[in-house]
Parts: sequence; C-alpha cells; structure tokens
Amino acid sequence: VGQYQPDFKASLKKKFQSLSEGISEPGNQTSLNQIYPELHITEELTTEVKQEHEVRRIETASRKQETAIRREDIFKPGRGQPIRTVMTMGVAGIGKTLLTQKFTLDWAEGKTNQNIDFIFPFTFRELNNLEEEKFSLLGLIHKLFSKTKEISSFEGLQVLFIFVGLDESRLPLDFENNKILTDATESSSLDVLLTNLIGGKLLPSALLWITTRPAAANQIPADFVDLVTEVRGFTDPQKEEYFRKRFRDDEEKASRIISHIQKSKTLHIMCHIPVFCWITAEVLEEMMKTREEGELPKTLTEMYIEFLLFQLTIKEEKYRRKPEEDPENRKLIETLGSLAFDQLQEGNLIFYDKDLKRCGIDIKDAALFSEVVTEMFKEKKGLGNISIYSFVHLSIQEFLAAVYMLHCFTSRRSEVIKTFLGEEYDETSLDEFMKKVMYKSLSSKNGHLDLFVRFLHGLTVESNQRLLEDLLGIITNLKEMNTDRISPDRSINIFYCLVEMNDVSFYQEIQRLLDSGKQLSVTDCSALTFMLQMSEVLDELDLEKYNTSESGRQKIFNILKFCFKFRLYSCSLSETSWTSLFSALKSNPTHLTGLELRDSNLGDSAVKELCGFLQTQGCKLQ
Repeated sequence: VGQYQPDFKASLKKKFQSLSEGISEPGNQTSLNQIYPELHITEELTTEVKQEHEVRRIETASRKQETAIRREDIFKPGRGQPIRTVMTMGVAGIGKTLLTQKFTLDWAEGKTNQNIDFIFPFTFRELNNLEEEKFSLLGLIHKLFSKTKEISSFEGLQVLFIFVGLDESRLPLDFENNKILTDATESSSLDVLLTNLIGGKLLPSALLWITTRPAAANQIPADFVDLVTEVRGFTDPQKEEYFRKRFRDDEEKASRIISHIQKSKTLHIMCHIPVFCWITAEVLEEMMKTREEGELPKTLTEMYIEFLLFQLTIKEEKYRRKPEEDPENRKLIETLGSLAFDQLQEGNLIFYDKDLKRCGIDIKDAALFSEVVTEMFKEKKGLGNISIYSFVHLSIQEFLAAVYMLHCFTSRRSEVIKTFLGEEYDETSLDEFMKKVMYKSLSSKNGHLDLFVRFLHGLTVESNQRLLEDLLGIITNLKEMNTDRISPDRSINIFYCLVEMNDVSFYQEIQRLLDSGKQLSVTDCSALTFMLQMSEVLDELDLEKYNTSESGRQKIFNILKFCFKFRLYSCSLSETSWTSLFSALKSNPTHLTGLELRDSNLGDSAVKELCGFLQTQGCKLQ
C-alpha cells in the first residue's frame, strides 16, 4: 500500500483540487479549498421517496430537530454500530458531488480519514457507458484508476467506493434476480458487479458512499444502507457568506446583491441551492455593470431570461457578432428547448448521442451548443471518449422547456402540444391553452412540471414576452380554477404562478375574506399560508382570527416557523390536530419564542409531548 498510495493520492488531488463555476476554460479554475462552503448535512431516518418537485421540497423544507453531521465524520459510527454504506440525498445542484470531492481531496491531502487506504470515486454518468461490457471488480478499478494496476488484491485493505449520481443511472440494478458474485477477479456484467458490491457479497469489508436525488433513493434496498444523510444546501447565513466571498473585492456590490435577494422571497428560497447562487451572482453582476439604474429581476422567470440573454452576449462577443446580426440565436434556443422539453417529460437530466439524435439534433450542433452556451449546456467526455450532455441545472432545463412550449404555441405547432396535453388540440386562445397546461401540471402526482409551468406563466408577462398581449385571461383562469379534486398542497403552485406574473392581487382577496369573517376553506388556508410565508416574519399569529375547519387549521400550523408568537385560545382540537401542531413545533421554528395555549384541551399524551419538546436542545420558547 505504502508503495502505490502516494502516486494514487497525487492523481486524486490533481483531479479534485480545483473546479470551475460555469465556463470551463483555462484560467477560470478556483481552488476547491478556497471557495468550499460547509454544507448543512443532516441524518435522515428513511430512504423513502418523497413525491414532490425538488423546488417544492426546498420551499417547504422544515429544519426538523435533526442531527447535523460533519463531512469528515460521515463514516464514524455515532450509535455504536459500524457503518458500511452511506446514502446521501439532496436535490439537483445542492452540492452532493462537491461534498464527495472535498471529502476525497481532504483524504488525498492527508488531512482526514487516514485509516482509509484507497478511495475510488465513480460516477453513474460514466458507468452507464460500460453497461454492455464485462468486468471483474479488480478489472474495473484497474481500468479507471491506472495508478493501481500493480495491486492484485484489495482484501485486507480499507477501501471506500464512492458512487455519484444514482438518479442518473441507466443500469437496472436488479438486486432480486442477479446472480451472486463473491470473487473480485471474476468477470460479470456491471449490473451484477454493483448489486453484489452494494449488497455486501463482494468485498464485504469495503465502505460505500452513494449520492442521489431523493426521487431515486429507493433503487437501493433499505437493508443495504446503514446511514441516510441529506445535504440541505446553504443556510440563510451561508447564502450571505457565498456572495461576500464571491465579491470579496467589492463589498458594496455584495451588499446590494444580498439586500436585493432578501427582498424577493422567491429568489431567497432558491438560494438554498448553491448553483442558483452562482446563476444569481452572474446575472446581477452583469446587470450592475451594464445598467447603473433600473430594476433588478424579482422573479425566477426574470432571472432566467437575463441569464439566457447574458449567455447569448458571451456567445456574440466570442464570435464578434451583434445580436441582431445573428440569425442562429432563435435556432439555438429552439433546438435546446426541444431537447429540454422532451427529456423533462421522460425525467432525464443527462443525455447521450442517441437521445439528441431522437430530438433531431446533429451531434456537431450539440458540441457547438456546449461551446457557445457553456454556462447553460455542457458536454463532458466519459469513458471511451463517449459524450455525456446535460444542462447546468434542472431549473435551466425547465426554463428552456417552457420557452420551447410557448414557441410551439405562438408558431401553432399543434402536434407537439397535442402529444403533451394528450388530447385534441384545436388551436385555442392563449388563456385556454394555459388553463389546459396548468391542469396537466396539477394532475401530476410528484409535481414534476411545477417549475416548468411557473416559467411558462412568467414568460407570458408582456415585459418578458413582447410578442404576446392581453394576459388578463390567464390571470383570471388561475384565480377561478376549480381545485376541488386537487390537493391543497399541489394547488399552491397556482400562487407561485401568479407571483411569476407579478400579480399579487390574491393577497388583497385573502385579506377581504379574512375581514368578512366567512369560514376559510382548506384551499383558502393554503393561500393564506403561502401569503404569510412570502411576507416578513409575523410578530404574532392568533388562530382565533381565522374562521376555519380543523383541517384548515392544520394547514395554518405550517406558518409557525415564520412568526415570533403563536396563540391558540379555547380550542377543541382532535388528536390529529395536536399531532400536526407538535410536528410544526418540532420543525425547529427559527423565530418562535412565545406560545399561548390558554383554555385548550391538551390531553395527557399532548401534555407529555409538549413537555418533551420543551426539553429539547433546539427549543427557543421563552
């Protein structure tokens, strides 16, 4: 080991010591140690799939009473049990890959986890390309890590295998039917190799670390996972720290950007995702350079439109053309949009040559796209020089898909729309079309079209899309939509769509409803919840002011984390409602210091649960 380890560590250090945000060009590399933010990693109880769109997961994320884990301690047994396999979940762009890279770099530099002899980082993007080939475990290691070719066995050594991006795997991972494999020198398909390695039949002494987006976590049987963690991205102070580090030479610019983001709740929420912080920094810095005065983007749609325009500006500067002299821009956006839309429907974030060909994209074009809009679309060479394509972030794919869908509507491409909506399309008006698309997105169980449909509504705003007029119909549709058969949690996206259209008149409507004293429906309570969480922190939330049913009250409990004081007087609540209330309390509300439950019917079990909560470390109640 001592003979081969130094060269091996040096090769990993070279690979992971620097990274590039955006354009991957010489001179644009940043030291990982210099910019790496400490990500918030928490222990989870289950790998159960959460059926919701990732952005909604961030918007509704409650900081539960969680055990935070330090990066370097991820394989150290906290409960006396040995840990072999760790699964780390997190939404797209939250920093999972960066986390494994920093862990590997710290090991390669001799800083942490020196009890590990070798770390072998793999990505499913690369492994997908080896699906048709046969390997032994030893052969696979030798192929991908040439510095280990002289090592004939890893038995008796402490080895860590890292598998990044389970959600991008196109391998079947058939744990039930694959044959058993125990010999590290016996060749088999990659699928058999991985299922036996993960299942502990092959090299049982090895440690494994698998990263994935939440929706794909259940591909690995829970019995094979010893610890589930989740990367939660940036906390509020870390968002500010990111911009201060990014603009360390211009404190005034950093302060202006931070102040602007804090004023827009939508942008502030999205900044939990490190990649979104980077997009925001790119856009706002460019706008401040070119426009001394004037409005900065307040909505997601405005931010992404500016990001696209910025990309095209870089392209034009590179090729010394002016925008109006470049007829390729429309074709570029249309082609990328078509790919984004098709792959979004299939749930793919990465694509190969065959996927592009199916969309009618010439491979030469794809290489050109990754050259001219490097910060939106990228091409990487995998094993065997195979091209792997992806958008820089899922939200960029959703934005371009929305641009393409609106283009299909304005250019009357009824076939595309008919296929998407799954019904006869009679070239209806814009408001009818938007109504159908909205119903389609609301009927999705996991909300995979939520952000796409938000962007679509944002793009119809006159200032964002000059080609379209008379948007009143769309706003009216959203407000009058029949959501009786749609869960209130799903229909909340309607309010986000209204925000993207800069229409917040529903705030006044909810206020009028409150003033009238009429009973609020569960959907009204969802709207009220949305309205309160998008506003500043409340001094006090008094449940007596809101005339609603018990299920409506349970919705309002979600606002606990956005207020300083909560009052619940003379309420007769069922056991379910008490459970909902305590669940909201345990979500570690950031601001709540006062709780009044005067004349409320707490039973014995509720009193015990409340007293238990008061003794927890994170309780801030005074």
